[in-house]
Amino acid sequence: MFSQRQLQEQIEQMGILPSDTLLIHSSMKAIGEVEGGADTVLDAFMDYLHKGLLVLPTHTWKQINDEYNVFDVLHEPSCVGILTNIFRQRPGVIRSWHPTHSVAAYGKDAAEYTRGEEQHDTPCPRAGCYGKLYDRGAKILFIGCGLDRNTTIHGVEEWNQIPNRISSTPQELWIRTPHGEMIHRPMYQHYCPIGDVSANYGKLEAPLLALGFARRGTFGRAASIVVDVVPMVDLTTAFLKRNPDLFIDDSPVPPEWYTVKGAS
Repeated sequence: MFSQRQLQEQIEQMGILPSDTLLIHSSMKAIGEVEGGADTVLDAFMDYLHKGLLVLPTHTWKQINDEYNVFDVLHEPSCVGILTNIFRQRPGVIRSWHPTHSVAAYGKDAAEYTRGEEQHDTPCPRAGCYGKLYDRGAKILFIGCGLDRNTTIHGVEEWNQIPNRISSTPQELWIRTPHGEMIHRPMYQHYCPIGDVSANYGKLEAPLLALGFARRGTFGRAASIVVDVVPMVDLTTAFLKRNPDLFIDDSPVPPEWYTVKGAS
């Protein structure tokens, strides 16, 4: 059984700094037994990142739709795991107002980071929270899950205007703010005629590890990967310029695209 101190030692061993901006994708089940359970996991990160910003996705894309079309910022559950639902309700945590792809943040500038999501009409706008990860030189930690959970890559495809990634018509959605006001927000959705391309985002793992832009680690019992956002986004953008349909299938990224020999 892991203690908070042991978990924080593992965070440090993965090269995460107390001043970092860190987004976490997680599987609580993969972490194993922890003294105090999920609350201790969150305590470990919130305490460790005392100079930084901790971000967890609190997405609602799974349940928000044309019929169930009101996103209640304070009360709508997240569809992406137990840690995200506990975190979004903690004192001092601020949730963004994106109706399908909200995030929750904790840190001294959490309010500024999460502000303005209701102004955009796509899942991962460049000026939104996922784009701000790039601006802040953030890291992403995948705990017990793979890069197929990497929502930021949806953003990279969106920012590069890859065809057939965003729906042609928006859903008519509403946002109920923490103050009870209602905001009308038509929202386009992730879309691809062949299915979910994120299932193929895992092909980025090999080049990111090879170039040192990602590192393996362990959190609790969970195999984990920490990724630097800026080089990941830049590398993926370069790949998409070579092949806009890179993620249509699961074939590996050609090694000559990123090895020293291939770059020379």
